[in-house]
Amino acid sequence: MGDAARHVLPVANLREFFRDTLHGALVRQHLAVEDQTEHYVVNLLTLFARSEALYESTPEGLRLKPLAAMLCEALEAAPGTAERHRYLQRLGDVSLFIAGFFAHGFATRLIDIDYHIAMGGCAYGALAQSTARGRGRVLRLYEIWLKTGSARSYARLKRLGVDPTTAAGTAFTH
Repeated sequence: MGDAARHVLPVANLREFFRDTLHGALVRQHLAVEDQTEHYVVNLLTLFARSEALYESTPEGLRLKPLAAMLCEALEAAPGTAERHRYLQRLGDVSLFIAGFFAHGFATRLIDIDYHIAMGGCAYGALAQSTARGRGRVLRLYEIWLKTGSARSYARLKRLGVDPTTAAGTAFTH
């Protein structure tokens, strides 16, 4: 085990750390992804580095809502609404994060990594289908928002049911 694996390393900018780490992993795995995919994953990692963004406050303390409960919330929301899109995005994001970040912990658990991958894949797939119907420009709008921090783009994304997040280290003002 190397020194980096045994010690907590301080970093000046968490977003840059995740971007560099993701880029290194992609290179080692000989994978290429679209820039917007890389941005999304880096923003997600940065966001969920704060436990209050991943967990929900309950009377028993911070807890991770079960994926099945998240799916029920999404299915109970009216189709095509911003509320359903937010629930589907949250389900996909939490599934992706847990499956990717804690994959090693599934070996001894009843619910395995395939469950998380399937739930996240279904959520993102449903969200993609929903936004593809007349909303194919969402990704371009998200790219514009990432690059410019445009308040107008941000508001349009929110109306379309996409909840863009600013990660630590970004200086957008809305």
